[in-house]
Amino acid sequence: MTTNNLYLDIHVIQSVPSSNINRDDTGAPKTALYGGVTRARVSSQSWKRTVRHSFKDHKVMVGDRTKSAAELLKQALQEVSPELSDDDAWKQIKAVFKLVKITLGKDEKTSALLMVSPGQIKQLAQYMKDNADTELDKKAITAVLKGNQSIDLALFGRMVADNPELNVEAAAQVAHAISTHEVVPEFDYFTALDDLQSDEKPGAAMLGTLEFNSATLYRYANVNVNELIANLGEAAAIEGVREFVKSFVLSMPTGKQNTFANKTLPSFVMLTLRPDTPVNLVTGFENPVSANNGYVKQSIQRLTTEYENTLDFVEPPIVNLSFSPLKLSQATSATSLTDLLEKLVANLTKVVQHENGND
Repeated sequence: MTTNNLYLDIHVIQSVPSSNINRDDTGAPKTALYGGVTRARVSSQSWKRTVRHSFKDHKVMVGDRTKSAAELLKQALQEVSPELSDDDAWKQIKAVFKLVKITLGKDEKTSALLMVSPGQIKQLAQYMKDNADTELDKKAITAVLKGNQSIDLALFGRMVADNPELNVEAAAQVAHAISTHEVVPEFDYFTALDDLQSDEKPGAAMLGTLEFNSATLYRYANVNVNELIANLGEAAAIEGVREFVKSFVLSMPTGKQNTFANKTLPSFVMLTLRPDTPVNLVTGFENPVSANNGYVKQSIQRLTTEYENTLDFVEPPIVNLSFSPLKLSQATSATSLTDLLEKLVANLTKVVQHENGND
């Protein structure tokens, strides 16, 4: 784990209409109490999964979070050693997993979900082929399972309870998104008719209720840039930051999306590169925003004001970039999301190269 500090804060204001994008165990939209009132909430786990799927859409290589890591390894092993029978392949795989304390059940699945990257699986299969006639080296296998990280593994980390040596420190933190204002649950009473039911027979074939809300969300995430560099290397980390920001900004969980068609785009994005500590600006909404011709513009103003207030506590940021399609001149420094990302990469590259003495 690196001790140098270089953090990127990502702040998003986004208005979402009637929706239920992240449900609790009763099927209701998740909520949170903040500032003494009920807020709409979207869990960080939900948004991280959506970001991972967005990476795939952008053709970015991602890992697999699965209980079937052994099966992935078996396929890769038999690709490099096609002469191996299924029994011999499983015998080798079980020996490797046992050595690094990853428990396999009778169904050849791990007891818990395990995040592995394609590069790790491929390299481990090659290691097993090259060392088929020698004693297995635990340190070498551990090194393989810590290297060749995919972007999602490097960003979101990995915990292996039975063997902490395989843990990967997450380089990103994602907050639960909450509404900048109070929300009141609403219910949709719906019915469905049988197309073949005769006109003489009245009544619905089914009926039910669906809970939903609408909200202007404050979304926040941060990236420990130097941790990501330690996980991926300098060039891949800078590109990884760009892809993460893009995917985080543009993605949205898909719960009940066919019912509500609620996919919107952010109204405001702010990126702050900091040398000392990440800062979540949700405190700007502890006093809930009141409805006055909508919540968006007031929420943006609250966010930018809270950012200015934090400058009394923390070091001046290296750079602060923002973009709003609302063309808010007092809070906008980029002309488009593409321009925002290009400015971010340019500033990030300059800072990283200076820190490493490459400028």
